[in-house]
Amino acid sequence: MSNKILSSSVYNFFLSNISFHTFISMEPKEYTQDGTVDLRGQPVLAAKTGKWKACAFLVGYEAFERMAFYGIAANLVVYLTTQLHEDTVSSVTNVNNWSGSVWITPVIGAYVADSYLGRFWTFTISSLIYVIGMLLLTMAVSVKFLKPTCANGVCNKATPFQIAFFYTSIYLIAVGAGGTKPNISTFGADQFDDFNPHEKKLKVSFFNWWMFSSFTGALFATLGLVYIQENLSWGLGYGIPTVGLMLSLVIFYIGTPIYRHKARRTGHPTSDLYRVFAGAFTNRKLILPIRPSELHEFDQQYYITTGKRRIHHSAVFRFLDKAAIKQEGKDSKPRALCTVTEVEEAKLVLGMTMIWLVTLIPSTIWAQINTLFVKQGITLDRHFGSNFQLPAASLGSFVTLSMLVFVPMYDRYFVLLMRKKTGNPRGITLLQRLGIGFVIQILAIAIASAVEVKRIHVIRVHQIQRPDEIVPMSIFYLLPQYVLLGIADVFNAIGMLEFFYDQSPEEMQSLGTTFFTSGIGVGNFLNSFLVTMVDKTTGRNGGKSWIGKNVNDSHLDYYYGFLLILSALNLVAFIGASKKYIYKREAVDIEEKCVQMESKPLDLSPLQV
Repeated sequence: MSNKILSSSVYNFFLSNISFHTFISMEPKEYTQDGTVDLRGQPVLAAKTGKWKACAFLVGYEAFERMAFYGIAANLVVYLTTQLHEDTVSSVTNVNNWSGSVWITPVIGAYVADSYLGRFWTFTISSLIYVIGMLLLTMAVSVKFLKPTCANGVCNKATPFQIAFFYTSIYLIAVGAGGTKPNISTFGADQFDDFNPHEKKLKVSFFNWWMFSSFTGALFATLGLVYIQENLSWGLGYGIPTVGLMLSLVIFYIGTPIYRHKARRTGHPTSDLYRVFAGAFTNRKLILPIRPSELHEFDQQYYITTGKRRIHHSAVFRFLDKAAIKQEGKDSKPRALCTVTEVEEAKLVLGMTMIWLVTLIPSTIWAQINTLFVKQGITLDRHFGSNFQLPAASLGSFVTLSMLVFVPMYDRYFVLLMRKKTGNPRGITLLQRLGIGFVIQILAIAIASAVEVKRIHVIRVHQIQRPDEIVPMSIFYLLPQYVLLGIADVFNAIGMLEFFYDQSPEEMQSLGTTFFTSGIGVGNFLNSFLVTMVDKTTGRNGGKSWIGKNVNDSHLDYYYGFLLILSALNLVAFIGASKKYIYKREAVDIEEKCVQMESKPLDLSPLQV
């Protein structure tokens, strides 16, 4: 009897065990809901791919790339003046032009990624170009016949070939950055599924910590590499980030199996924009219908099938709604008729352009860090202790240090505190974040002007005239303006990157990110233009230039005052643009369920011309 009971128990145990494993094996695999795929175009499992474990392979590249960029940008004005013998205006102009190119070329890289190659392959090709540029730059400052000959710290004038080789290398870096910069951060953001509540919550902090890794690379550049360049070797100072960049690429490709890739659903997303504007112009004489529901839009099943995101109608830029007017009784061309979603995507681009325009002056202020602030610092007492002399460009490390300190504080404390008060997952809106940063920036440039007034006063008291004379005033007087600009960047630099990514049409998020990079680029070009025009205008008819060759006999305080006025006027314009801006409101249909991406109600007010 006991044997029968034992046999029955064993049988039941194996039966239940088999049933359990059968249930486990039959459990459906959960794929990502946003339609992301692997490198071969196959759907990816949510549990095994993406999220921070994938981003861990990306942040290393970002840190080393920023180390390479700031290792060049922070001290480029010093190299141009001491090694290539360029004057103040020429060196500042060339630094601004190169920096502007680095931040402008991402427009091309983003277009290629969104329309042709995708983010991964555009990044791959561009990163190789970047590395080649770094190798050539290291050669330009190391190989004897490629660099100017120097004796007793004084360098001879560079030959035309040496100048051409040097500028070819740094502009090759600018081309490489054009493909890496807009795609690496958006590729990182792609690792989080917007339709998974847990991953969507993780994504809120992504750009904060992404920029934290970027700041870490910048800190090492402004503290370590700048000192190495000025005191040991320019070749070693550029060689270290070159090796680091190559190592980070190896790490990046190790993570390939767990990356998520956004599947392209349209061939050329920018062509839809052209169609909207063309359609609105063609239908400009037609009368808009009373209700938005009367405009052309695909049915719900279309968005379920394609996985595209449908955008709700908004009441801004109403003239574009004419591109979606249905013309009954006429043989309308199917390609000319746009959907409400396509029209709203065009509206988003117009709205972002409006915000982009009021970020240019703040970008011009940011350009001072690697140009005129450095020229100021060179003239001051840079001794730290009895023996150590701080490189002027190293003071830029305090911009990065303040960022590194305040990013965790912002993410862990400020956001949580404001979230309780506002109910916004981000704590405050993206545009409020930008506005706070712009206000802090105005305070920074006001302090910079005041410090320059004091520097000029010390120059007059001690009757300093020569450009190489050191002003008996500590370089640490410049510290507050650097720290404040770093705090400002926690709000506006990270805020701009997140804003332009978040508000971009789904198929144009790489291009959307270039609103951020191109704004910085145009800001650099604008600063170059302002420096040149102010120098020519104030130095006309034998007058004293505000930005002369001799910084000790110039009026940088006047120039900073000029920037202060521009910044204040720009803040007023920003507030006006922010009041008119309407945030994107999406709805995405997944498996016959409508997921509302924003909680704001749909505006069904009558349309007007």
